[in-house]
Amino acid sequence: MLKGIVPILRMFDENKAKEFYLDYLDFQLDWEHRFEPDMPLYMQISRDTIIIHLSEHHGDCTPGAALRVETDDVQALHQQLHLSKYTYARPGVEETPWHSREMTVTDPFGNRIIFAQTITE
Repeated sequence: MLKGIVPILRMFDENKAKEFYLDYLDFQLDWEHRFEPDMPLYMQISRDTIIIHLSEHHGDCTPGAALRVETDDVQALHQQLHLSKYTYARPGVEETPWHSREMTVTDPFGNRIIFAQTITE
């Protein structure tokens, strides 16, 4: 039985990744793993029910992925991100022809996260 999906996103800089995902997007760090101190980092982050793995390992994935994360209130999330005063992003919210309200943020490694709220009429 299938139970869920955990995307793996490529990262190149641990500090930039933590600044973006933990400080800006308000995810929490669940765990980190390195085979040895000078080896690439692999870590898990989460927020609410969303789990993401971030990897410095070159064979795990390619930068430039896109994730779509469903949310109940994209405007509230937008407000929270705006208040954080993150230097490298100022996303907007758009209403789409497919009846959703969406906000896209791009991490320092070229991965996009699309936060989407279905608009009911």
